[in-house]
Order: sequence, then structure tokens, then C-alpha cells
Amino acid sequence: MPQPTREPGQNTTPVYVIGAGPGGLAVAAALGRRGVRTVVVDKADAVGSSWRGHYDRLRLHTTRRWSSLPGLRIPRSAGRWVPREAFVRYLEQYAHHHRIDLAHGVEVSHISRAPDGAGWVLEANGGRLLRTPAVVVATGYNHTPRLPDWPGMDGFPGQLLHAADYRDPAPFAGRDVLVVGVGNTGAEIAADLAFGGAGQVRLAVRTPPHIMRRSTLGWPSQASAILVRRLPVRLVDVLARPVERAVPDLGRHGLPRPTTGLYSRVREGAIPVQDVGLVKAVRKGLVRPVAAVSSFDGAKVTLADGATITPEVVIAATGYRRGLEPLVGHLGLLDGRGRPLVHGRQNHPAAPGLYFTGFTNPISGMLREIARDAEKIAAAIARRR
Repeated sequence: MPQPTREPGQNTTPVYVIGAGPGGLAVAAALGRRGVRTVVVDKADAVGSSWRGHYDRLRLHTTRRWSSLPGLRIPRSAGRWVPREAFVRYLEQYAHHHRIDLAHGVEVSHISRAPDGAGWVLEANGGRLLRTPAVVVATGYNHTPRLPDWPGMDGFPGQLLHAADYRDPAPFAGRDVLVVGVGNTGAEIAADLAFGGAGQVRLAVRTPPHIMRRSTLGWPSQASAILVRRLPVRLVDVLARPVERAVPDLGRHGLPRPTTGLYSRVREGAIPVQDVGLVKAVRKGLVRPVAAVSSFDGAKVTLADGATITPEVVIAATGYRRGLEPLVGHLGLLDGRGRPLVHGRQNHPAAPGLYFTGFTNPISGMLREIARDAEKIAAAIARRR
């Protein structure tokens, strides 16, 4: 159970948490309950800035029960699958409820060891140098939009945007749109466009995804994911097959079932697509799967199978980078894909007192794991102090 809140000593040097999203707020609240003075810094002017920028249709793919942060539940009025706006309001309430000390407009650009080796120095805008005994990096999994460097893309005369800039289907009514990428974001945007009045919607697919129902007979797929997450990969691959077959086979529509097992793909970083309209849109012919994008040639887009199309709009749902290289890349703490080598309460031997949260995308749900990590990180920091 969470410990009762203890008033932190106001004369002590604070622990800094970088990022006022769910991960940063959860850690700050857990530290506050342990009497550790904490300041959350964020370059934006409000909490949950990345969530505010997501498309309007977005709802959490994890249940309200397993999406709440420690110390305050998401209200039942938000529903089982919480809408984006309701989740942003919850984050605001969470910060207020836990009296989290927020410093907005502070952008940390570099973290380095303190000259005396005791703690860390954060370099921030305005010439700020923030000294701290411990720091938690919670800048988010979806930090920097990643746009592939397709040959010829600079000469495309149509509209080319990243999914991060998509809000709703209204501006694309009657237009020919190509959505690139069939993760949860691409799948949901394609369905949103199809049912929102776009003239034609194509979905460029490099590797067919595993598609699952969000829930079956009231049982959420997240519950199954939590139960099996520690089982052997091959066993989970086998157990998942009947669940996947509950979703209609879209092979004849150009979206075949994957040949690689579901959990094997998860371990490679590919989370299953939760169906919130894509299957219906594909079966009705409102979304047409096509091959991956290879290159651009003026208004033409060449696909991996040699076909060419001429969309008016290309929306790249091609993911994000963690964006940690400027912050900690010099410390040798990142792997080849820019992800932290350690996570949660773990410390890298070369960086005691430096923690990361929110940089994994587990099958059991990112928000659930963020909540669990927050208590562990806070306990580790409290012990160090």
C-alpha cells in the first residue's frame, strides 16, 4: 500500500524528474509520499503535453483499472476505455491531488555528473544549471516523430505529414489518402479517415500485424497479456492463435495473418493492433491495404511490389524516436536503437542515481508498468537518501 504523505524538507536539494507525462507525475507522487522533495520540469506549459497532441479519436487501449497511476484512480465517469481528453483531465487532477511541484517551460538539454562525483547537473534553457542527487528521465516513449527518408519525398507536391500532426478526418474529406504504417496509430487513423469521409484510404503495410479484439465477452485482451507475459515466448505464441482467429481473416483483402507468433513479434517490439474499426473498414472496402512505400517520384508513390499510386495526402504513422541522445548519449547508457540499457529501479553501474521510466512498450500495457515502476524508483531513491 502507498505510504502516507510526509512533508519534504524544503531546504534539501530536490530530486528532479524530467517530463510531466504519466511516468514523471507517477514518480513525483511516489517520492512525495516518501518525504522526498521533488520538482518535475517540462518544456511544455501544461502536464501531459504529448497526450494533448494526439488525434481526437484516441482512447486508451488499456482498461481504466490498469491505466490509473498510484494514489488516484481514473474516475468511473471516464468509461472503461478512457478518451484522450478525459485522460488529460485526469493527469491535471493527479498533479493537483498530489501537490506536485511543477516547473513548466524548463527544457533540459544535457545531463552530466557533478564535478565532485556526487549527484548530477542538469543543463537547461536560460542558462540554468540544476544540481540534484538523483534524476528521473521520463520524457516519453513517443518523443520525436520518425519520418523515413524515402527517396524523392522532398519533391512530393501533395500533403505529407506525420501521424503526430493528425487530429481528425475533417480536413481530408473527399481526398485520396495513403496512411503508411499499420501499428495501432496507423490502423486507427486509417479507420478514422474511412468512416470520416475521406475519398479513398489506402494503408501501406510492410509486415502484416497481429490484430486482436480489444475485449471478448467482456474479457479485455490486456488481462490475458498480464497473465501470460512471463510465460515462455513459444508457449504464448501457441496460446494466442485461437484468440487471433476470433478476428476475421483479411487475407483476401490484402492483409494476411502473420506467420510469426504474436509474442515473438512483441519481443521484437511489435505490439498487436487492437481493433477499433480497421477490420470493418477493410472488409467493407473503405480501407485498402497496399504494399510498403519504396520511393516518391513527383506526385507518384512507388510501392514495394512495383505498383504506383498518386495520393493527394500521405500520413506517415511510422513511429517515434526516444530522443535521448542529446540528453544522455554521452554517458553510454543507450543501446543501438536509442533505448536505455537499464529501466525502472535499475541503475547503470556508470550512472548511480540516474533512472529511466516509460521507455518500454510492454504487452501488459505501458501505463500499468509505469505505475509499478514509479513505486520501485521512489523506494530506491528514498533508500539512497
